[in-house]
Amino acid sequence: MTFGDVLGLVGTGVLAGVVSTLVSLASIVSFPILLAFGLPPLAANVTNTVALVFTGLGAVAGSRPELAGRGRQVLALGWLAVLGGATGAGVLLLTPAGAFKAVAPWLVGIASLVLLRPPRPRTARPAHDAPPDGDPLPDRQALPSSVADDVHPGRDAGQGWRAGRALKAGVFAVAIYLGYFGAAGGIMMFSVLTAALQDTPARVNAVKNALSALANAVAAIGFALFGPVQWGAAIPLAAGFLIGGRLGPSLARRMPGQTLRVVSAVAGLLVAVKLGYDAYV
Repeated sequence: MTFGDVLGLVGTGVLAGVVSTLVSLASIVSFPILLAFGLPPLAANVTNTVALVFTGLGAVAGSRPELAGRGRQVLALGWLAVLGGATGAGVLLLTPAGAFKAVAPWLVGIASLVLLRPPRPRTARPAHDAPPDGDPLPDRQALPSSVADDVHPGRDAGQGWRAGRALKAGVFAVAIYLGYFGAAGGIMMFSVLTAALQDTPARVNAVKNALSALANAVAAIGFALFGPVQWGAAIPLAAGFLIGGRLGPSLARRMPGQTLRVVSAVAGLLVAVKLGYDAYV
C-alpha cells in the first residue's frame, strides 16, 4: 500500500469512528472503503472486524460510569455475546467466500434500512441520566411492570423468566450477526436490551457497548488466527477508529446527527445495490 492509501484508511477510520458515535454504524463507512481499496468482500469484512476492536475498547472505557454496578448484567449476558460472536465468526470462516459475497448486499441493505427507522419520541429525564456526549439514542417508552430482567437479584419467576429467556435469545442472535458481519449490530443490540431492561437509555447503552465489544473481540481473535486479514489495511484503519472514537463526542455536539444518519443510510443502500449487482449480475 502507498502512503496515500495509509492516510486514506486512517481518515476512513476517523470518519467511521465519528459516525459510530452518532449512529452506531461505523461499518457502513469503513466496509465500502475497504472494498474501494481493492479488498475482496470476505477479506474486507474480517479486516474491518479486527480494526473495530479499538472502537469497542474506547466505547467500553467511555461507558465506565454507566457500567458501575452493572457487572451482574454484563456477566449474565456476556457469555452469550462471546458464544454468539464466536458462532458468527465460525460460520463466516467455514462457509465458502462466495456465500458471504451473496449475502453481503442483503446485510448492508438491511443495516442501512435500520437507520431510516423513525426515532422514538423523546421524553424528559433528569440531567444526571443523560447519555454520554454525542449519543443520540432515543428515550425508550415506559415498559409494563410485568417485564422483568432476570439478571437482577430478587426478581420473581414467571413473566420475568419468560422475558429473560427472550432477552438471552435476542442477545445471542445479535451477537451471531455481529460476529458474521456486524453493520448496525450496535443498534440491534440496543433495541433488544431496551425491550427487556428497565433502566435509563444511557445505562442500557453502556451494557450494549460491553456486549457488542465482547462479541466483536472474540470474532476478531478468530479472524486474526484463521481469516484473510489484510494487516496493512487493518492497522491504519484501527488507528483511525481510535482517533475517531476519541474525537466523536466533541464533534457530535456540532454535527447534525439526523442528517448524517440519513446520508449514511442512503450511502449504505447504494453500496448494497453495487454489491448486489456484482454478486448476481
